[in-house]
Amino acid sequence: MKLKTIVFIAILTTQAVWVTAQSTEELFAKALKFKTAYNYKEALPLYQSLLKTDSNNVNYLTGGAYCYVKYAFYYLPETEKMNYYNSAGHLAQRAIKLSETNADAHYLYAMALGRINENASSKVKIANSKNIKTQLDRSITLNPKIAGAYHILGRWHRTIAGFNSVEKIMINSFFGGVPEGGSYNDAISSFMKAISLEPKFMLHQFELAETYHEMGKDIEAKLWAKKALELTPACEDDIKAKKDCEALLNKIK
Repeated sequence: MKLKTIVFIAILTTQAVWVTAQSTEELFAKALKFKTAYNYKEALPLYQSLLKTDSNNVNYLTGGAYCYVKYAFYYLPETEKMNYYNSAGHLAQRAIKLSETNADAHYLYAMALGRINENASSKVKIANSKNIKTQLDRSITLNPKIAGAYHILGRWHRTIAGFNSVEKIMINSFFGGVPEGGSYNDAISSFMKAISLEPKFMLHQFELAETYHEMGKDIEAKLWAKKALELTPACEDDIKAKKDCEALLNKIK
């Protein structure tokens, strides 16, 4: 092969790599923009495409995991949600293996497990509970400013605090006791921290109101539900929180 031909092929190869890198960067920027704007319908397929180009990119893995959970929760029928939640969990676990100090990866793994637990048996729910707590603790240690981690931690504490007698017996049988923490006061502290980090996110305030209601403190529950309704919904989470706050206030009446 002549030298000129070799040089020409090398130039074409370099250009192809550069174009691919450029298009991947543009695709990631677009995916991130949609994700930030809570447009999971547009963001998810972009992250899926990105993962096909590089399944070891932690940003693609964490972004994909987040969108899998959100898309499934809001747009899929119950029969299809679990596959997406499991996919999110696998992506988050891979991100952790590639970058153990990535706080988002631990947070998203906990998020996926939390969604899986919503439709799980008591045995699976209890088995996952310690792992969820472990992932959240690690995430918060690495980055104490992820509001979502405190939100899930608040729900974790409330769930453990609300376990019935049968579930508590199962916890004692499988784990030798209730996992450390798991009180309503811990739940309140966690939701308060989430609110301090994201004061305009309605869902944090609704979950705090719901916690007070479970505790039988309906004066505080009404206060926080009304505070949440003073905010302007900015995403699907807020829209749902608004409806849930209205339902809670009607229930308390």
